[in-house]
Amino acid sequence: MSTPVDDPLSRERSHLSASRSALRAMREDVEALDISDVTANWVNAEVLAHQIEERIKALADLSDTPLFFGRLDYLHAPGSEQAEGAEGERPQPEAAYQTLHIGRRHVHDADGDPMVIDWRAPVSQPFYRASKKDPMDIALRRRFGYTGGDLTAYEDEHLSDPAEAAKTSRLLQQEIERPRVGPMRDIVATIQPEQDEIVRSGLSGTVCVQGGPGTGKTAVGLHRVAFLLYAHRERLARTGTLVIGPNRSFLHYIEQVLPALGELAVQQATVDDLVAHVEIKATDDSTAAVVKGDARMARVLRRALYSHVTMPAEPVVVVRGSRRWRVPAYELEDIVRELLDRDIRYGAAREALPQRISHAVLVQMERSGEAPDDRVQDAVARNSAVKAAVKAVWPAVDPAKLVLRLLSDAEFLAVHAEGILDEDEQKAILWAKPARSVKSAKWSAADAVLIDEATDLIQRTHSLGHVVLDEAQDLSPMQYRAVGRRCTTGSATVLGDLAQGTTPWATRSWEEALTHLGKRDAVIEELTAGFRVPTDVITYASRLLPHIAPGLAPVVSIRENPGRFEVRPVSGTPDVVEACRESLRHEGSTGLIAADARVPELARALTEAGIPYLGPGEETTQHTRLTLVPASLAKGLEYDYVVLDEPQAVVDGEPDERTGLRRLYVSLTRAVSGLIVTHAAGLPPQLASPARG
Repeated sequence: MSTPVDDPLSRERSHLSASRSALRAMREDVEALDISDVTANWVNAEVLAHQIEERIKALADLSDTPLFFGRLDYLHAPGSEQAEGAEGERPQPEAAYQTLHIGRRHVHDADGDPMVIDWRAPVSQPFYRASKKDPMDIALRRRFGYTGGDLTAYEDEHLSDPAEAAKTSRLLQQEIERPRVGPMRDIVATIQPEQDEIVRSGLSGTVCVQGGPGTGKTAVGLHRVAFLLYAHRERLARTGTLVIGPNRSFLHYIEQVLPALGELAVQQATVDDLVAHVEIKATDDSTAAVVKGDARMARVLRRALYSHVTMPAEPVVVVRGSRRWRVPAYELEDIVRELLDRDIRYGAAREALPQRISHAVLVQMERSGEAPDDRVQDAVARNSAVKAAVKAVWPAVDPAKLVLRLLSDAEFLAVHAEGILDEDEQKAILWAKPARSVKSAKWSAADAVLIDEATDLIQRTHSLGHVVLDEAQDLSPMQYRAVGRRCTTGSATVLGDLAQGTTPWATRSWEEALTHLGKRDAVIEELTAGFRVPTDVITYASRLLPHIAPGLAPVVSIRENPGRFEVRPVSGTPDVVEACRESLRHEGSTGLIAADARVPELARALTEAGIPYLGPGEETTQHTRLTLVPASLAKGLEYDYVVLDEPQAVVDGEPDERTGLRRLYVSLTRAVSGLIVTHAAGLPPQLASPARG
């Protein structure tokens, strides 16, 4: 039986096919560009060729990804202010906006009329925010269901009909719960109103998002970057954007989200990458790491650096031809004190000093009747006597050598830490065996942050237009400072969960963290609606909240499907392997999370059982869907099904109970569809009964 011509699904499939053809034509148009006659030189040609290559990549049609996921039928054509879209994008004719298909990127036909509207455009906003109470001039909102890249279903919501507008979207729930294999997906089709408000917040302000497990804070942060690049493309193209994650595994997990939205120009890094001035060869104990990460270390470093500045005791005598020009010591001291009072960077002041001395000489020359110009001033500044004076008064300082001396020389540290660090704190950070040189020193990650601070005290760090900082709760105050100086002239999106802080220096409050970041005026938003973690799982994990983050609101799952959940006593490792087999019978990915010390034993057991597995950061496939995850690397990752091995071992693997319980909270909340908790030993008592209060 043939499909009726007026069948809505058939028409939508036709529109999808036509839209894909139009996107292909847009790509072919770019590929066909001839730039041989439009560039003045080879440098311009290279730049333009690179821009064209990036544009071609951005116009790629991902075969297994829906080109559009929704449709809006406006009651009236939107105004031109809504139609303008991104910087430089021309508004389309009003008639074209009666019905809009919403997708990941803009697609137009040969005449320039839109076939798919970018989800970031102002006219797309009602797809996320329109409601029964405020329909935003929308008559109908249509969602589409896909299998791979094929359109298979649709669902209509008539916002003018109160009965229909109150219904829960079946396709929306299915999309949220859809099994995943491989890296993190975008959430562009499922963004909720409270998430959309954060995504579309302006470039000028910094936003801090507190969100429990499954609230979508990471995806919200990434989609905010995509939105900002759309709305402020030219500005951010000049200033740059950066996403900072906790580790390489996490960055690999999220790296496909922005390309799926057509954004390819965003850098990704860890904090360790940002401060990689030296090779990391050592690990601090928790006491030393806490002291080195304390913001007070910035004051110690500043004192130590500026201790190299000494007041001149001798005059500077500049010989030019047959004449000698003398700048007395008291005048030199005035110049040095004026530079110190200006509180500019150490290196910038050092560069200014010879020019100031030279200017003092030129004043004398002018008084004697000469008429020196800028060339004379530069020549005087390069005079050997001036250079010698600068070297003696304001010597060059290597930041790594400065930190090396602080950590190796007890007397030097004591002088500059007096009144800032007590004796025990000084002893905690002093190296037992001083290193001979920067290269031979066994630097820790916290030491590298100190070197970065010293580097910035000497020479200003380059600032970006926007920085996204994810899993921010685990940063030390000094690490916040390292990130903050990379967006001093830009804005930031800070993402985290205080309950998931698993370092000894974990953030105690966002207000404090934002102060260290240099963004104390940031807006703090809280996401409490859980989209990823099933109700039964998040309810069980929330038993830990009173013990790890008192006062923090628990996540409330909006999932209709409670998910599979079981706490299973086992007799040994073979039972854990069997639990993994059970999970792998379901579609999607499975994560086996265990205390780090338990990972080798579990790895052997999986190998003996013939079950292939991957490590965190390795991309799952249809054939290898199990990932063996040390609990220390589980943060930020998600799996359809999780087997959590020995909760008490996860707690015991940390230096203190609160950190251990936070690590357990993270591990318990990685599941999207089902969780099996296996234990041969007893469970932590904090899980024994529901949380009170």
